[in-house]
Amino acid sequence: MPTILGQNQYGKAENRVVKITRDGATHHIKDLNVSVALSGDMDEVHYSGSNANVLPTDTTKNTVFAFAKEHGIESAEQFGIHLARHFVTSQEPIHRARIRIEEYAWERIETSDANSRFIGADEVKHSFVRRGQETRLTQITYDGERWEVISGLKDLVVMNSTNSEFWGYVKDKYTTLQEAYDRILATEVSGRWRFNWTDDEQKMPHWEKSYEQTKKHMLQAFAETYSLSLQQTLYQMGARIINNRGEIDEVRFSLPNKHHFLVDLEPFGLKNGNEVYFAADRPYGLIEATILRDGCEARIPVDMTNL
Repeated sequence: MPTILGQNQYGKAENRVVKITRDGATHHIKDLNVSVALSGDMDEVHYSGSNANVLPTDTTKNTVFAFAKEHGIESAEQFGIHLARHFVTSQEPIHRARIRIEEYAWERIETSDANSRFIGADEVKHSFVRRGQETRLTQITYDGERWEVISGLKDLVVMNSTNSEFWGYVKDKYTTLQEAYDRILATEVSGRWRFNWTDDEQKMPHWEKSYEQTKKHMLQAFAETYSLSLQQTLYQMGARIINNRGEIDEVRFSLPNKHHFLVDLEPFGLKNGNEVYFAADRPYGLIEATILRDGCEARIPVDMTNL
């Protein structure tokens, strides 16, 4: 039976690049995990093994490190844009480049008072601790004319210890869950947001500020929503971002419900008044949805935020 080649891409995945910027004694860190995927006129390498149109994946790896030196890393988005533009414009067979980046944040270690017998706090500006809150993400796609930038985060664990209820749901013969009028609401946020910057004629967003502000609005919405369902909280998080960040048209969240169940302490003669919980890691409810600016179409893949 005849066969034909379908969608294909190749590149170098998970290039770990750490860029140290030395501003005198004060140092700054950008720690990225960069994956490059290229596609274009690649039929022959699959059909006959001809590498005439193939830029070696080792070269894409070297480009990532060289660009960290030549262009610096202002932001994950800006770095990905430099790379995508380079691969599409410098290699005729390559028609599309997709750059995925994870960024691992570091924060400066607070040191002791000055006049330390070792170095002195006023001199220590080069020591960092890896921040554990979340992993920042971005994906840049470029086809020589239009850009698509989807940024986001994962592994951000948040909790409300009250102001959450869950009741009035459908019940059948298999339902055992008791209605809750004061419960813990916790989740591990995996979110992506799509920018409406799509071509070089538009003013480019300030990527660093946009990320910090987007995260701020998302967390404020989580904290300030009196939740009757995780779906309601999810929608409020996305809506707050859309309403406050004009550069973003679409937000998608995947929120696992990190269940906390009250422990039955009656066998020990103890009354558990919403104090002691069992944190169950699985199975878990998984709530996913996309929130859009009115008039916009959804473009973030539905499986991009979850396995």
